[in-house]
Amino acid sequence: MFFKQLATTDSSLSYFFGCGTVGKAVAVDVVAGDEHWFVDEARKANARICHVVETHVHADHYSGGRNLAELTGAEYCLHESAAVHFPFRKLRDGDVLEAGNTLVKVLHTPGHTLDSICLLVTDKRRGDDPWFALTGDTLFVGAAGRPDIAGRAAEMAGLLFDTLQKKLLTLPGDMEIYPAHQAGSVCGAGLSGKPSSTIGFEKRFNPALRLASREEFVRFVTGNVPPRPAEMERIVAANTTG
Repeated sequence: MFFKQLATTDSSLSYFFGCGTVGKAVAVDVVAGDEHWFVDEARKANARICHVVETHVHADHYSGGRNLAELTGAEYCLHESAAVHFPFRKLRDGDVLEAGNTLVKVLHTPGHTLDSICLLVTDKRRGDDPWFALTGDTLFVGAAGRPDIAGRAAEMAGLLFDTLQKKLLTLPGDMEIYPAHQAGSVCGAGLSGKPSSTIGFEKRFNPALRLASREEFVRFVTGNVPPRPAEMERIVAANTTG
């Protein structure tokens, strides 16, 4: 498997990975303006980008995912609940995307937004168990996603707690996690500048994960919400209409 993480100027993290043997690749959370980086990396890897995936409809930056899909002929993929006004492959909880020896399992993880997903990635050449998770804006290094983007902050925070407890924190402690943002982003409070972690480390040291109850978690994340992203309404409109 090849794997690359791209840090952007707005503290977003994008991903490019896949199977060098078969020559298939996946791009995740592409930021507008970075499309040709993915095209160049695919050329270097002698791979075809077969899937472009968004972990949710982003509110803090303009997406380049749909444009990259059109440039490469890849499937553009979002969770089935994404409220966008153009065609896309509708992902459901438990779906598996195949890119040669690389398998990508979809986990529906609502809380930051209703359409949020995480991706469990397996390299079949290493074994049958997932190697790492792309956690989008659901779980960061040192923080959890903000719950107010979709409105109803307390309700969404409760969903986020359930998602973390039932979907992500049940994963093995040595599972690597790669989020969609690092320090400097307004998509969560207290994000680390370290661009990766493990489930076990976050269980021990992430303040949002050390709370004893759902009620404490809701109070914590709703009481530590950063300022809303600049031009959020304009960005969401662009990302939902294309």
